Amino acid sequence: MATIYYDSDTNFDLLKDRTVAVIGYGSQGRAQSLNLKDSGANVIVGLRPSSSSRAKAEAEGLTVKSVEEAAAEGDIVQMLIPDELHGGVYKDQIEPNLQVGNMLMFSHGFSIHFGQIAPSADIDVAMIAPKAPGLLVREIFEEGGGTPCLIAIHQDTTGHARDLALAYAKGIGGTRAGVIETTFREETETDLFGEQVVLCGGITALVKAAFDILVEAGYQPEMAYFECLHELKLIVDLIYAGGLSKMRNDVSNTAEYGDLTRGPRLIDESVRERMRGILKDVQNGEFAREWVLENRANQPVLQALRRQEAELEIERVGKDLRSMMSWLKE
Repeated sequence: MATIYYDSDTNFDLLKDRTVAVIGYGSQGRAQSLNLKDSGANVIVGLRPSSSSRAKAEAEGLTVKSVEEAAAEGDIVQMLIPDELHGGVYKDQIEPNLQVGNMLMFSHGFSIHFGQIAPSADIDVAMIAPKAPGLLVREIFEEGGGTPCLIAIHQDTTGHARDLALAYAKGIGGTRAGVIETTFREETETDLFGEQVVLCGGITALVKAAFDILVEAGYQPEMAYFECLHELKLIVDLIYAGGLSKMRNDVSNTAEYGDLTRGPRLIDESVRERMRGILKDVQNGEFAREWVLENRANQPVLQALRRQEAELEIERVGKDLRSMMSWLKE
């Protein structure tokens, strides 16, 4: 069983005489910065001088400095910029400004696990990863709750890395819900696999294929969109709220029978074998190498695939149908 930490296992006072530098002010950067600030931590935000987020962060009461200045002042430096930027920003702007005994933090393990960042041996390296988007991390915190987080310690130079990381987790509300112990390797590999096989890659490929099959069979694209994409939210919401059992309890008996008898015919051993192949590519670093090279080349494949996907019939039909749904405009 996993080790889980709660408020009673943490000491937020460990943060009170330290400065937290959050690098980036996207969804997670904003949520974690504001939650820490509201908890009583001394927070500064590190941004590029030209960043469009600078005015927003300052308007929300945060001190904003350059990435270099924030790294120099921070006792804890939390990297909340996109993975593909980590290596360059760390080498050029953060590493030269770190002090012995500082803590370098992440909310995803990619750049450490796959060697895009090689931290010096005289700093702590830890991860606190909320298992929710930034908007929800902030919203639930303001309501008095918290979202579950993961904690991992890659390097414990001071001997206090775990305690300090847990204090950070408490500051963003994570220990109100529970903080689960993991490793950088486990978090990174399961995250990439889940994104590719289910959450993004698997779902979108399944939806597109099902839509195409119905349209090829002569059904109206609008009907195919509703049945293969639009209603997915209903099913996902049920699973999210209560697992597979709640979904099966709440759908019709017909749908449940179709699920239990036809699902295994679709996701058979051949599909599982391809899933294992994708996991292997994650584990051996093949996907990471491919993604790093893609970014060094300025993302030509990604940009081409984006243009290709934008032209799909399911996207055109969906845009027209969503214009009929007033609640989506809010």
